[in-house]
Amino acid sequence: MPSSSPSHPLVPLSAAELTRSRELLAASGHLAETMRFASVALAEPPKAELLAWREGDPVPRRTRSVLWDRADNRTYTAVVDISPDGPGAVDEWRHLPDEVPNFTVDEWHEAEEALKAHPRVQEALAARGITDLDLVLLDTWTYGREVMPEQWRDRRLGWADVWRRETPTGSPYAHPVSGLKFVLDMNTFELLEVHEDDDEARRAVGAVDASPVVVGEYEADLLTEVLPGFTPREPLARLDITQPDGPGFSVVDGLLTWDRWQVRLGFTPREGLVLHELTWVDGDQRRTVGHRMSFAEMVVPYRDPSFDHYRRTAYDIGEWGLGYMTTSLELGCDCLGEIRYLDAVLTDSRSEPYTVTNAICLHEEDDGVLWKHVDANGRAAVRRARVMVISFHATVANYEYLVYWRLHQDGAVSCEVRATGIMVTTPLPPGGATPATGVLVDERTYAPNHQHFIVARLDLDVDRDLSTPGALATNTVVEVDSVAEPIGPGNPYGLAVTTRTTPVRSESEAARSTNAATARAWKVTNPQRRNAHGAPVAYKLHTPSAIPSLFDPGAPQFKRAPVIGNPVWVTRHHDDELWPAGDNPTQSAQDTGMSRWISDDEPLESTDVVLWHVFGIHHVPRPEDWPVMPCDPVGFSLTPSGFFDRNPTLDVAPPRPGGSGGHCHA
Repeated sequence: MPSSSPSHPLVPLSAAELTRSRELLAASGHLAETMRFASVALAEPPKAELLAWREGDPVPRRTRSVLWDRADNRTYTAVVDISPDGPGAVDEWRHLPDEVPNFTVDEWHEAEEALKAHPRVQEALAARGITDLDLVLLDTWTYGREVMPEQWRDRRLGWADVWRRETPTGSPYAHPVSGLKFVLDMNTFELLEVHEDDDEARRAVGAVDASPVVVGEYEADLLTEVLPGFTPREPLARLDITQPDGPGFSVVDGLLTWDRWQVRLGFTPREGLVLHELTWVDGDQRRTVGHRMSFAEMVVPYRDPSFDHYRRTAYDIGEWGLGYMTTSLELGCDCLGEIRYLDAVLTDSRSEPYTVTNAICLHEEDDGVLWKHVDANGRAAVRRARVMVISFHATVANYEYLVYWRLHQDGAVSCEVRATGIMVTTPLPPGGATPATGVLVDERTYAPNHQHFIVARLDLDVDRDLSTPGALATNTVVEVDSVAEPIGPGNPYGLAVTTRTTPVRSESEAARSTNAATARAWKVTNPQRRNAHGAPVAYKLHTPSAIPSLFDPGAPQFKRAPVIGNPVWVTRHHDDELWPAGDNPTQSAQDTGMSRWISDDEPLESTDVVLWHVFGIHHVPRPEDWPVMPCDPVGFSLTPSGFFDRNPTLDVAPPRPGGSGGHCHA
């Protein structure tokens, strides 16, 4: 994706830039041998500076690193100027007291190696009949502070789940070793405690000879061996998707141009894909829709208080990073059609660059009928819709998140997340009852109820004034409810339905709730810009995948991320307000994000606002989700609502009947 000489401040970092950043930091004298990098990302310029930047201006380039010292567990942040025309300098070096940075992929692997070499681990596994450690997976998770053992709360602490494979290529997640957890210091990899379930019967099912016989494999060759009568289906007829003239989009230095859309593509270790500077070409005008859109947090609590699960809440973005979990995509498997790929460059915990090839997939899809009408005289007019898809896939241990952002020809933007992968399961003792907190999915095996809360940060700039360089948006978010008016004079049959619009005036009103009874929705309006009918131009947020938090306010996990308590939030834009559960939520006890941001009750009308949408999966398992889960799609959309004066797709070309020659009736 990045070029050797970046043409824009938002072009993702190259391997050469990441190397230079590390070298400058080392030359400054700040780095110690015992330090590791939790992340290195592009330090984006302040929004006002970005909006004022013009092609030909100097291109500012800075990195922001989060580091910690394994010797004393102190955390630091560093900003390094790597601008190509400058000498390079460390602009900031700052200690972050009482903060623990995200865990790293390196540590995850190192923790497993260290645990497997420990005699107490080997002894605990042997007591359960497990002696071949090559078949064992030790999966390290992070803690929330209030759930951690109290005596170790000053440590960088991890706890490890135990899983085993039946064969070298088998699924480890088919066979949990129940009732056994290992607690370790992630700086030293010292084994601190071995936790075993107090219930002897539940602990016993962790042994090989007492665990239930399950069909936990999902690959065809293994299923043939373990599932009587299993026969793979015959493949369906071949399906080819071709574009003989090539794709209808172009991408240069991360700038995607397609139909009326332009969007700059970014990629960070924490968020993965980021969409910057979404604009729509409307005649001879360029109109802004969004400044920056991404996922800012993902909270996955398991709603089962048992020994095996009470520690289990993942902050997949703040504690690990979707970018670091991004996997390479493959044509014909993950993507189909006329594909273009973009790579992503990341760093390991020693700040050494590496490349995830084919990290982002770009392609067009046919999206069915865009609009159609058959007149009374039988004359038909139809247009087909095409959609631009920007996607990436992240594997977070047992789960996969397949993320698809879509640009539509009518000006809409939609986002879909398809969750798949393998559910966490727990064996039951013979005769044991399935807990009310889960569902039986195999022989003496249940999967616990759990939730996936995804927080989208939507910095929309609806029709921002482009005549003044650096001018910020002047938007207002309004809540729209549909109301059935009572029967009475002027409404004798009770037919009248009206809409009531309520502006979100200040941050004391930041937290918003859904209301299906009033078909509640939210619009980001620009009161300074009116359409031909006199109404403020706007984009509307649709929230079909909002889920309830179902948390007691005093629950430790809710206190860490109260943002999950409401599906929509509105805040005043600030450059440093990116992470709604805090900059470094690993091992946190209290929220340092959304709660702190809104405490000053800033005004929100006709200003630069950020819309936050919390959506996701309320996963009550089902047997059909086992042993590998069919994709469960969730998402949201942003649609123009008075942004245009009429249907903006009237100018879309008619389709060709049969795919070639002629056109459908105009």
